[in-house]
Amino acid sequence: MELIESLLVQGMQMALVLLAAPLLAGYVRKIKARLQRRQGPPILQPYRDILRLLKKEAVIAESASWLFRVAPYMIFAATWVAAALVPTFATGLMFSWSADLIAITALLGSARFFLALAGMDVGTAFGGIGSSREMMIASLAEPAMLLIVFTMALVARSTQLSDVAAMLASPEVGLRVSLGLALIALVIVAVAENGRIPVDNPATHLELTMVHEAMVLEYSGRHLAMIEIASFLKLLLYVSLIGCIFVPWGFAGTGSGLWRYALGFAAYGAKLAVAGLLLALFETSIAKMRVFRLPDFVGAALMLGLLGTLLLFVSRSL
Repeated sequence: MELIESLLVQGMQMALVLLAAPLLAGYVRKIKARLQRRQGPPILQPYRDILRLLKKEAVIAESASWLFRVAPYMIFAATWVAAALVPTFATGLMFSWSADLIAITALLGSARFFLALAGMDVGTAFGGIGSSREMMIASLAEPAMLLIVFTMALVARSTQLSDVAAMLASPEVGLRVSLGLALIALVIVAVAENGRIPVDNPATHLELTMVHEAMVLEYSGRHLAMIEIASFLKLLLYVSLIGCIFVPWGFAGTGSGLWRYALGFAAYGAKLAVAGLLLALFETSIAKMRVFRLPDFVGAALMLGLLGTLLLFVSRSL
């Protein structure tokens, strides 16, 4: 009976992230539109866009290889698995042993690698530009993410997310400067990895400035739908990751009962609503940066993660 319950809860976790990811994206778009005094699209518009793309025929260039056809599914699978590993409404799930921060970083890096390859596969100029810019951002974002992982590991003595959440929720940790630096660094990495303002504008198709959209210009139909869902899942993943590590409250334990799971769902929904509101406020109040200033912005996350790690080393050596 316990095995069946664990499988059901784990399946709910995987279904939840897949269904909630487009809703979060639509919620952010709606809040941004209202802040700009526009009506904006409906919150459920991402679902309609995905369904419309799934019904369309995929047009593939003659110069495209097998990688161009396979990459969208690999990107979607890697991102979905990474998002499903992050605890949302419950901890101690059946596959929580694999919810490791290093494993999640590796899955995201694999999805980015295949996306960059797919952008260059057809041989268009815009695909190459987008892939090169993506790799430039990743060269700073990935080391920053690893330093954040090291900071969490030094505090919680583990990189497993359930252990990290339990440790940071305990009064033993308290407020630490290193955790504050890690939080700011993780927010910067999340903005850069998702191509949000000021790094990129997901609502524009201006060729000279776009990063993510330049890599997927040649995709259409079901292939583009897979990539769009993966981008929604990545945004949800980082929001869930920030909520799991730095707001580790409201989680249900294994075998807690329906009432406790319902409270976990409500707490997770509240975290998503607050994070979406803050993201919309941030993007509305700031302008997009020039491409040549992006290394300074993402490099700040690298330095903050390094400072957080050094502070923990110094405090332990004293």
